Amino acid sequence: MLHTTASTCCYCGVGCGVLIEHDGQTIQGVSGDPAHPANYGRLCSKGSTLHKTGDPAARAMYPELRLGKGMARSRTDWDTAMQHAAQVFGQTIAEHGPDSVAFYISGQLLTEDYYAFNKLARGLIGTNNIDSNSRLCMSSAVVGYKRSLGADSPPCSYEDIEQSDCLLIIGSNMAYAHPVLFRRLEQAKAEHPEKRIIVVDPRRTATCEIADMHLAVQPGTDVALLHGIMHILMWEGWTDQTFIAAHTSGIEDLQTLVRDYTPEFVARTCGISQADLQTVARMIGSTPSFLSLWCMGMNQSSAGSAKNSALINLHLATGQIGKPGSGPFSLTGQPNAMGGRETGSLSNLLPGHRDAANALHRGEVADYWGIDALPDAPGLSAVELFEAVRQGRIKALWIACTNPAQSMPDQTLVRQALSACPFVVVQEAFATTETCQFADLLLPAASWGEKSGSVTNSERRISRVRPAIAAPGEARADWAIVCDLARRLEEQLRPAQPSLFNFANPQALFDEFRVLTRGRDLDYSGLSYELIDSLGPQQWPFPDGAAEGTARLYRDGRFPTSDGHARFVADAYVAAKEQAQMDFPLILNTGRLRDQWHGMSRTGTAAQLFGHVDQAQISVHPEQLRRHALTDGQLVRVTSRRGELVLPVLADDQLQPGQAWIPMHWGDRFLLGGGVNVLTQPAFDPLSRQPELKQAAIRIEPATLPWDVFILVEGDIQRRFSALRTLCEHLSYASFSLRGRERAALLVRAAHHQPADAAWLAQVDAVLGLDQDSLLAYDDPCRAISKRIALEGDHIRTVRLCGETNARDWLISLWEGGPTPVHLRPWLLAPLSAPPGEATGKVEKIICNCMNVSQSRIQTGINEGLDLDGLKSALGCGTECGSCLPEIRRLIHRSSELA
Repeated sequence: MLHTTASTCCYCGVGCGVLIEHDGQTIQGVSGDPAHPANYGRLCSKGSTLHKTGDPAARAMYPELRLGKGMARSRTDWDTAMQHAAQVFGQTIAEHGPDSVAFYISGQLLTEDYYAFNKLARGLIGTNNIDSNSRLCMSSAVVGYKRSLGADSPPCSYEDIEQSDCLLIIGSNMAYAHPVLFRRLEQAKAEHPEKRIIVVDPRRTATCEIADMHLAVQPGTDVALLHGIMHILMWEGWTDQTFIAAHTSGIEDLQTLVRDYTPEFVARTCGISQADLQTVARMIGSTPSFLSLWCMGMNQSSAGSAKNSALINLHLATGQIGKPGSGPFSLTGQPNAMGGRETGSLSNLLPGHRDAANALHRGEVADYWGIDALPDAPGLSAVELFEAVRQGRIKALWIACTNPAQSMPDQTLVRQALSACPFVVVQEAFATTETCQFADLLLPAASWGEKSGSVTNSERRISRVRPAIAAPGEARADWAIVCDLARRLEEQLRPAQPSLFNFANPQALFDEFRVLTRGRDLDYSGLSYELIDSLGPQQWPFPDGAAEGTARLYRDGRFPTSDGHARFVADAYVAAKEQAQMDFPLILNTGRLRDQWHGMSRTGTAAQLFGHVDQAQISVHPEQLRRHALTDGQLVRVTSRRGELVLPVLADDQLQPGQAWIPMHWGDRFLLGGGVNVLTQPAFDPLSRQPELKQAAIRIEPATLPWDVFILVEGDIQRRFSALRTLCEHLSYASFSLRGRERAALLVRAAHHQPADAAWLAQVDAVLGLDQDSLLAYDDPCRAISKRIALEGDHIRTVRLCGETNARDWLISLWEGGPTPVHLRPWLLAPLSAPPGEATGKVEKIICNCMNVSQSRIQTGINEGLDLDGLKSALGCGTECGSCLPEIRRLIHRSSELA
């Protein structure tokens, strides 16, 4: 019998409500919750396939411990694991002080988990060395809000997307990063074509398909652009002088600064036309309501704080804040980055939107917790923390629900740090993450569908997270793991004193934490689990006595500053740390794919989510391919000042010449060589400490690797993935991905400068089980060619091609198609790039993942004269989650241009 549990999605910060169908043992399906105000039943391609992710073979099931760096971990029991952890942390603190330990946690934790970690680090241990991967995501937005408006309180609601007359989307490929919100924008634009949409992005992304104006600025020039718009607003008199006089301060300094940001200077700096700059300024200056939306393109920068404040300046100058359809609205990248900010889960923060550097704030929290004092020594932010680990200053590190060996910049140094750290604990649901290989102690954690607690989304809306099934094996809830450690540490650090961690359930943590919000800008002291269950998800503030949440902030023009005025911030434009030079002539940008999320620990277990993009590639403008005499799909060596990668190159005319792009998701597990962040730089913003992951100088050159390998194998995917990943470690290039829908297969593409020996091939074949099936085989030792194909009945089960792999693409298509036609069997080992009698053997790109509709089928429909509605009706594409609609529109537009 199936049951339904209402919960919340675990991907981006939209905070979509989901209905989980389950039988009490396994999750059978997921649908959008039509009653949830964040999504009203909509889900994206990732959310709608949640039930297909989380392969049990990839999960951490039991505690594992090793007592030396050169040893393998072995299974242990929870008591032994936690006692060992408490002993090592306690001894380290006793010998080296509380700042010799650190915690690195995650925007994917629940609010209750966050609060437990903060109380453990600051209240019990006495260190501010607790930071979160939200440092990589939203810390520049935090600084922007606090400097300009007085508090880290996004003032808007999702309904402002429909209500705004003019939207500026800057530094966000919203169509891919926040597709559910983008669907709302698409619908609003369709219903109100007069709504104006401006997109600022160096690439022409899928988001640009809806734009009335796309400003393809040069990377890193956002501050110059925003000051240039402000210059025109002031020059033309398009500012709200009444609002400025009554509700702001600092306009004089800003006027002095932007006087020099003339249209000529800004157009030249940003690489745009003066006419387009003037048009955008006119749109913003003349509209009844103005909403801005932004994400990583603004935040992941050495000038991220300046970018955020420069954008908020536009709202203050035009009075476009605190009213429907207006305001600066940062879109969070993780499901509970907001909850982390609320509970103080950045090293410089404290619970309740307090500051660790503020003695009054420290005293308030210490008094509430019943302890003498909180630490006053500054804590380390993410980049600084891992550098301190590398230098030996941090001797015990606890990592929870995040994957720094994939996501941090300058992976070479991060991996050196993790390798050298005397004691690394990883609290993680997925044993396959890159970081787990560095764990001395691996603690299995519960994951989505198994946890209870709360999260806060981008519009300040708090939702309940409810479990549908029990966690597998011996996995535990994150808060329970933290409290277990804390109680054991209390025996050493607070002997014979009452415990600070007598929490029986997550609700007890929530109820203790919400009191710390009382009287603060985010006050939700009046909210409880019972109220959320009865009223539905609520937006803070929700103080004692409130009957409903607060949809919009600053409606009265008063801001949480000392004088109630918002602040204009006058930061000059400073170029990004790395610029193109002769040795590194390209600027690398990173970003999101439509169907993958972060480091792919979860989405990377669902074969269906690889249909849109199935391997790591670097995209460059076609001119760059011509200049380097390269072809699509050719392997290239990509080099930055910090490291190098080998991967295929792809021509992309959505990029500008001189620019390159690699998706952020590909780490060392999926791409040999450390993943994309072996290239990125650790330079960070001086205020937010957020690293500049979006801009690194690189060069590309052909990678001459004549001996290539292709593998396709069904069954036992996670075990084979791990085994083959280890066997490929010595190769020059190896890329791993999945393929399929109802049937799933592991794909391996690899290459090396010389052939592997027979022993290596034998090991690979043993992993693939090629000695257990009837085989098609071909060997040419003189040319180092060896091929094997295993059939089960009339279905291909395994393909292993070495030395010559021309047939790999059409063999993938043949495997996907089901039974192998009899007339093709004699050709399976032939060196053909397409099946006999066909012109091409390319792998089909899936545009609509929900309905499994390929690009070729959509293009055929367009060629036959179908418009968007006709394609929806005939093929079903775009009728479910809608994530494919921007790409379908682009195909239609391109076809009309060629007609």
